[in-house]
Amino acid sequence: MAGIGWEAGLATGLREKGIDLGEADLVVGTSAGSVVGTMLRQRADLRELVSQVAEAEAGAAPMVVDMEKAMQAFMFMFDAKADPATSRRKVGELAMQVTGDGSRLAMIADRLPSHEWPDAPLMITAVDALDGSLRVWQAGSGVPLPLAVASSCCVPCVFPPVEIDGRPYIDGGVHSISNADLAAGHDRVVIIEPLAHLTPRSVLRAELERLGEARTVAFGPDQPAIEAFGTDVLNPGLWLPAFEAGLRQASEVADQVAEVWK
Repeated sequence: MAGIGWEAGLATGLREKGIDLGEADLVVGTSAGSVVGTMLRQRADLRELVSQVAEAEAGAAPMVVDMEKAMQAFMFMFDAKADPATSRRKVGELAMQVTGDGSRLAMIADRLPSHEWPDAPLMITAVDALDGSLRVWQAGSGVPLPLAVASSCCVPCVFPPVEIDGRPYIDGGVHSISNADLAAGHDRVVIIEPLAHLTPRSVLRAELERLGEARTVAFGPDQPAIEAFGTDVLNPGLWLPAFEAGLRQASEVADQVAEVWK
């Protein structure tokens, strides 16, 4: 919730300053980015959508999470010394232990402005919970857009894995918070990471190397935004505070983004 709200606020603020990220040649969306990236591609009014969701979820009960399993999963994900493929499989094993109807997750995807894939290129990432491999959904993948987004947002050990074509999938962030190297071949790349303050920088550095000579800019939430998020980034009360934090931060990073974007 914090990530979607913050990214939506940031994109709105940048759009108001003449930097429309929805016009990119390619949008790569991971987890919260799959929601906001899709909305950008669908030319949605992000401010209005976040307001609607915030109103609909006002007073919603916080999600019940097995924190022991969730923390164990995140330890595997961010263990820089471990083999990444092995770590992803371990996360998948933990994620498969979570059961439930996944209604909260499905609700996020169902609220997209349209359930049709946009014409402009959009990649949505997920991870196969059984073998830890990265899966990239696109318009030609034959997967309904809401299902692709739900799989990308399926935080391990919080939501039950999303089944697609008989395989269980979890959050694309299990592979990488940004998956920025999927933009290889493009000459200007803007990378937005709502959890940059919580994740190792080594993965992003490796992705930037794979982008070669591309001009890049990457940033996460600033200190006021981090304070607005608090410790529970899935808190349904964060939609508007996170949006406002992103909107404010857009003014501070607009010039930096414009140097790459324009």
